[in-house]
Amino acid sequence: MNSEPIYVIKGNGDRVPFEENKLRTALKNSGAGTLEVEKALAAVKKSLYQGISTHKIYQTAYRILKKSSRHSAGRYRLKKAIMELGPSGYPFEKFMGKIMESRGYQSMVNMHIRGKCVEHEVDVVAHNQQEQVLIECKFHSDSKRNCDVKVVLYIESRFRDVAAAWKLAQPDDNRQYFGMVATNTRFSEDAIRYAECAGLRLVSWDYPAGNSLKDWIDRSGYHPVTSLSQLKIAEKQYLLEKGVVLCRDLKENVPLLKEMGWPENKIDKLLAEANLLAGEL
Repeated sequence: MNSEPIYVIKGNGDRVPFEENKLRTALKNSGAGTLEVEKALAAVKKSLYQGISTHKIYQTAYRILKKSSRHSAGRYRLKKAIMELGPSGYPFEKFMGKIMESRGYQSMVNMHIRGKCVEHEVDVVAHNQQEQVLIECKFHSDSKRNCDVKVVLYIESRFRDVAAAWKLAQPDDNRQYFGMVATNTRFSEDAIRYAECAGLRLVSWDYPAGNSLKDWIDRSGYHPVTSLSQLKIAEKQYLLEKGVVLCRDLKENVPLLKEMGWPENKIDKLLAEANLLAGEL
């Protein structure tokens, strides 16, 4: 006789069945080896109970990975690391600019641009030879908050005003213009439906499937410094305030680590972890 399935509570409050294969896939995608995966799974399954939160499951798995492999732990905690690009939205904006650069664009962050009708404060403008993209970044400290259709309607109208000014200023520019909304959480169904109809691009943690923010980070190796397991929260915030957003940029900012009181041997270990996450070892 089959045992009763275990139901877990997601961050948005939904109650769903625990899926061992889904957790196994997430652990494998973190770069953990077979033994690490099985150890983490065994610990999670031992701790399961009806109504356990996905956050509690994450904490259990992360604790096991951290003991065996800081690299795997850093990749596994990526979603939380993105949530730590706050409390202001500016680190997330800068991170999105870097991510666009990893995709072959040139980017500019935090700009004031005159539209056809009014001036706009724009988070990111990215361009290559084929297109120019206006990106609005919506960072939420609360993982349960979604971007609803009102946000998408507002950004689409801003994009149209700016795009009209671009066309007037550069009539011979053959690049296509696009608007995009990027968020660290999710979009509502209405927001997605409207964006698809209006031709506005959306990217969130897990949308669109196969081409989401998580996918972009995995392909580029552009992990935020908040992924580093050896840093305390205050140290992460200090680096973000100093403009250090990516693990790959840490080696160029060793003086900041020394300012934080880190000895040489600890700095070497931190840089080794950063290089692993960035795929540079």
